[in-house]
Amino acid sequence: MNRLRAEILEEEEPEKELIVEEKPPAGKIPDNFFTLLFQKGVVSTEAATRMLPFMFFVAFLAMVYIANRHMAENNIRDIDKLSKQVKELSWDYKTTKAELSYRSTLTEVEKKADSLGLKTSVEPPQKITVTEEDEH
Repeated sequence: MNRLRAEILEEEEPEKELIVEEKPPAGKIPDNFFTLLFQKGVVSTEAATRMLPFMFFVAFLAMVYIANRHMAENNIRDIDKLSKQVKELSWDYKTTKAELSYRSTLTEVEKKADSLGLKTSVEPPQKITVTEEDEH
């Protein structure tokens, strides 16, 4: 078997070919989309140089647009937080108002007064009149 394998390997060796890749010279720029566009295409190097200020302006506008969007989203988040806080404070106000109206009823005031030792008067109030002679 070893001889058979050796013969097969010897036959396959001459069939192998050396593949050599040709590399472009180091000084030459490869032909891709951008090099074709700027050197041989619609836009020349001079035209691209003239368009640079406009491209910077467009890039600046894009950055302003992104910043504006970011600020708007932050404002919306703040508004949502504040509206939730307003709802909570409204609920607190309503519960406090209801509690105050309950505590200020006559029966609740009488209960608090009894704990202090005060009692409600059974007699009706008397009107005090002052005459001009008594003032001097």
